[in-house]
Amino acid sequence: MFFKSKICLGISFLLSVVFTGSAQGNRGYWQQAVDYTMDVAMDVETYQYSGKQQLIYTNHSPDTLNRVYYHMYFNAFQPGSEMDMRLQHIEDPDGRMVDDAGKSRIAALKPDEIGYLRASNLSQDGKPVSYSLEGTILVVDLDHPILPNTSSTFNMVFEGQVPLQIRRSGRNNKEGVALSMSQWYPKLAEYDFEGWHAYPYIAREFHGVWGDFDVTITIDKNYTLGGTGYLQNPQEIGHGYEAPGTKVKQPRGKTLSWHFKAPMVHDFMWAADPDYIHDILPMEDGPTLHFFYKNKPEIKENWKNLQPKTAEAMRFFNENIGPYPYKQYSVVQGGDGGMEYAMSTLITGERSFGSLVGVMVHELAHSWFQHLLATNEGKHEWMDEGFTSFISDLCMNTVMNQNKSNPFEDSYNGYYNLVLSGKEQPQTTHADRYEFNQAYGRSAYSKGSVFLSQLGYIIGQDKLMATLKRYYADFKFKHPTPNDIKRTAEKVSGMELDWYLTDWTQTTNTIDYGIKGVRDSEGKTQIELARIGLMPMPLDILVVYGDGSRETYYIPLQMMRGEKENPYGQVKRTTLPDWNWATPEYSFEISRPLSEIKAIVIDPSQLMADIEINNNIWLSEQE
Repeated sequence: MFFKSKICLGISFLLSVVFTGSAQGNRGYWQQAVDYTMDVAMDVETYQYSGKQQLIYTNHSPDTLNRVYYHMYFNAFQPGSEMDMRLQHIEDPDGRMVDDAGKSRIAALKPDEIGYLRASNLSQDGKPVSYSLEGTILVVDLDHPILPNTSSTFNMVFEGQVPLQIRRSGRNNKEGVALSMSQWYPKLAEYDFEGWHAYPYIAREFHGVWGDFDVTITIDKNYTLGGTGYLQNPQEIGHGYEAPGTKVKQPRGKTLSWHFKAPMVHDFMWAADPDYIHDILPMEDGPTLHFFYKNKPEIKENWKNLQPKTAEAMRFFNENIGPYPYKQYSVVQGGDGGMEYAMSTLITGERSFGSLVGVMVHELAHSWFQHLLATNEGKHEWMDEGFTSFISDLCMNTVMNQNKSNPFEDSYNGYYNLVLSGKEQPQTTHADRYEFNQAYGRSAYSKGSVFLSQLGYIIGQDKLMATLKRYYADFKFKHPTPNDIKRTAEKVSGMELDWYLTDWTQTTNTIDYGIKGVRDSEGKTQIELARIGLMPMPLDILVVYGDGSRETYYIPLQMMRGEKENPYGQVKRTTLPDWNWATPEYSFEISRPLSEIKAIVIDPSQLMADIEINNNIWLSEQE
């Protein structure tokens, strides 16, 4: 079985960034690039900040661009915003975003509690441009077109106010962290082979352009900062960043200017608090780990014990996906739960130790599945959350010594509950368009995770792990789509898998196979099977005999044009003729008499997401 299989380790690669390749299955793959230089001053008394931004945008597309869009995320935290309206009208609102009476917390924000982000001046290559703010999107009509394979430089003066912590970003979260600064700056929207992705912010996740960030943050000198990027002036800053035994320059005024650089990322987060403890754990075989957490006696032990577990998880992901390419990773207390960012994460920290490790592992896994394999989280959120859930469940099983026979059991149960709820929508539904938050969560996390574990059932678990490594090697620092993971699995396995991607992600078809009958046939045994659900699958069938012996029978699905290796290597397997999807019934014969058979089981691994397992088992009446 998968969790007992030997996992092939190590695919080495050069860390390089290319703008041609095979991502998205397009001829002449391209992706845009943007480099940010920002200088920001934060007032910790008013929670207002001002900044200047220079942005160099390179158009690698074959298209001429006459307009660009910026995300202005903090404008979501205002009464009457789209996020507020969505919160007020969805049947099952996020509990973090409503009060005890179930009312929108955004609707109750006062002027000094709202968030905002505004541009006061914007130019393109030195010439003013016209722009209009539409909620969380700044629409910019260019002074002159950006031609293919050319660049433009945009300069902006902007100002913002940090909202009360409601969702991801904000000030003074429930654990007392002063500033959780995510989605805080004017961020250029993504343009790709599908066009612009200037989605309004209504509480889902993100899509960004790769580039280099150079960010200077000036703030009260008593605040410690952590997050994305490498600090460039540690000897001026101190706060635990300085080299041991060296003297820190004392600031003359009341503020410090923190200078960070982050190469080849698509987001930039920082958090700040005057009461942060800053611990550093250098890994011999990996990056330097930074930890920022509140100086509270009740959480210190858990946060100290979290640090070696983070190193274990980093090694696990390095071995089973591919090498983490940056020299630093930061785990920062803040936010409203757990959320991944470039080279870092925000997590709430007042948890049991197991929960603290769990949220760290999940968010760290996002460094691969989202911050290195940057799928569009608006359109393909299941690739981000689902793949992260899959690999983090495996990691937790190892680093926490859980010894689960099926680490993915919770994901399967979540998927089954989604089906039974009657609220399932296809995974191709845009993240903003789900009717229910619960349906979105189970589709993205549970069904997305099952996509991979069930793929292992189809192609073989070793082939699945090889697929993940090749997927990472081929598509790191790109924006892969569902077709890319499918094609990677096809190349590794030699099978045709379009049917799997189509039925699982583009429909709500379900899997249901059953044992229709078992009868004696002149000293042999005839087994009749039925496909009840619409979604096709290959079948593993276990036969257990009265003398304790067992064997398996494998029925390949005709349209996958291939066969997996025997997953039960020490048990005899007989490969039967293919089953085509259009034929709803299938029968085969066992050479031993019915009286010798104790049990027959469809899919003993339970990695096939069959929604009705009661008809998967036949037991002898003697039992």
